[in-house]
Amino acid sequence: MTARYARYARETKETKISAAVNLDGGGLAKVSTGIGFFDHMLESFAKHSAVDWTVETKGDLHIDMHHTVEDTGIVMGLAFKQALGDFAGIRRFGQAYVPMDETLSRVAVDFANRPYLVWKVNFLRPKVGDMDTELFKEWFHAFAMNSGACVHVENLYGENTHHIIESCFKALARSTRQAIEIDPRLNGAAASTKGVL
Repeated sequence: MTARYARYARETKETKISAAVNLDGGGLAKVSTGIGFFDHMLESFAKHSAVDWTVETKGDLHIDMHHTVEDTGIVMGLAFKQALGDFAGIRRFGQAYVPMDETLSRVAVDFANRPYLVWKVNFLRPKVGDMDTELFKEWFHAFAMNSGACVHVENLYGENTHHIIESCFKALARSTRQAIEIDPRLNGAAASTKGVL
């Protein structure tokens, strides 16, 4: 099996970002975005997906966190898609329920080069630490659109905003881990009646 590894870099007037990903890693993460809680979520995403990530983001945090979070999702998504190649040989679909104390969240994914996001998550607080909670949808959307994934995210119930966010990231991680596994029964073919994804 060829290495499923990619690097991607992007620089604008608002952000300068580089990301490296190894889809067949062990969940190692070296993440620096300048936003502590966001770094924590990306490290959790790496750990529970068993995907290695190196992400370095320099953003215009003196303005706000929006560009930093969204653009990080764009670059991570593009690196991920590049590492996936033609999407052939993977299981393609994944789903996970993740509980965290009083919270339960569900994520289902389809890595088929048909990006979409369904987001059914509400937060009781506008911030976790210094980070605006509305920015989490921006990251999920950017990652889905640029990785070629159809992603459905739903918080079924919960009260603690930290728990809701973290359970969504962990559920994305576990469903992604399942979806990008090589399926030996496919013999390298795409999991599609079309023959390609």
